[in-house]
Amino acid sequence: MKMDFHTHGKLAKKLPFSEVYTNWLFAEAKRAGLDAICLTEHFNTLGFDRIYGHIKNSCDREGDTFVADGLRIFPGMETDIAEGGHILSIGPAEAILELNRRLEPHKEKGSFLSFAQLLALFREYPVLVGAGHPFRGMEEGTGNITRLPDSLLTGFDFVDLNGKDLAEDAEKTIERTKEFGRKLGKPVVTGSDTHQAFQYGCVHTDFSADFCTFSRLKEEMDAGAYTIHIEATLPFQVRTASVLKKALKQIHSLGGDYVQVLVSE
Repeated sequence: MKMDFHTHGKLAKKLPFSEVYTNWLFAEAKRAGLDAICLTEHFNTLGFDRIYGHIKNSCDREGDTFVADGLRIFPGMETDIAEGGHILSIGPAEAILELNRRLEPHKEKGSFLSFAQLLALFREYPVLVGAGHPFRGMEEGTGNITRLPDSLLTGFDFVDLNGKDLAEDAEKTIERTKEFGRKLGKPVVTGSDTHQAFQYGCVHTDFSADFCTFSRLKEEMDAGAYTIHIEATLPFQVRTASVLKKALKQIHSLGGDYVQVLVSE
C-alpha cells in the first residue's frame, strides 16, 4: 500500500469548500499511483466539518477508513500550537470531528493551545499524533517542535518527513528528520503536504500489506514494516504545485471559478 501521510482536501484555508475540487484531488492522488492518504486538513480551515460530511456521504467505509474510487482515506487533522509548529493527528472520523469541535475556541492565532494542552486533549481519543514538518520555521522562530521538552516529545507516535522541506534541501531534511526520529524512538514516515494535485506521489511510504484500521497502521509503523520513496521529480512537482496554487487563488480573488478551470474539458 503506497501511502501519503500529510495531505489536504482544499486549495487554501480561507477558500470555501468545494466537493468538486476535493473529488478531483482524490482522483488525481489515485492517478499519481497512491493507494492511501491521510487527510490532514488544517483544523481552522473554512468548512472543516463539511469536508468530512462529504466524505462520509460519498465514500464507502472500510474499518476506520473511507474509500473514494479505490483511494483509501485515513481521516486526520493538522493543528497549530502556541509554541509554533503544526501537529498532525490521525484517527477515526468521529474522533477527528469531535476534536475539531472542541478546538473551536482555539482556532485563531493568540488562542492556540500549548502542545501540552493539545496532547492532553488528544489522549482522550484514539488518535495517533505526528510531528508535522518538525524543522520548518525553526531558524525564524516560528516552528519550535524540536525545542519542546523531552517529556512532551514522547507523546508523538510518528515524525513527518515532509515533501515541501525535501524540495528546499533534501539532504539536510532527511538527515535531521531521521535523527529526530531516532532520538524519540519513533517511526519517520513521509507526507507530500499538498493542497493541489501535482505534488501527489513526490514522496510516499510503502507498506507490503493493505489495511484499514489505525491499530494496524500503528503496528506496521512501529515494526518498521515499510519503505520510504523520494522521487527524483520531487523538486519539480513541489515547485509546479506552488505555482498552480498561486494561480488558482488569483483566479478566485478575481471572481473566477478556479475549480471549473481544472475540471472542464
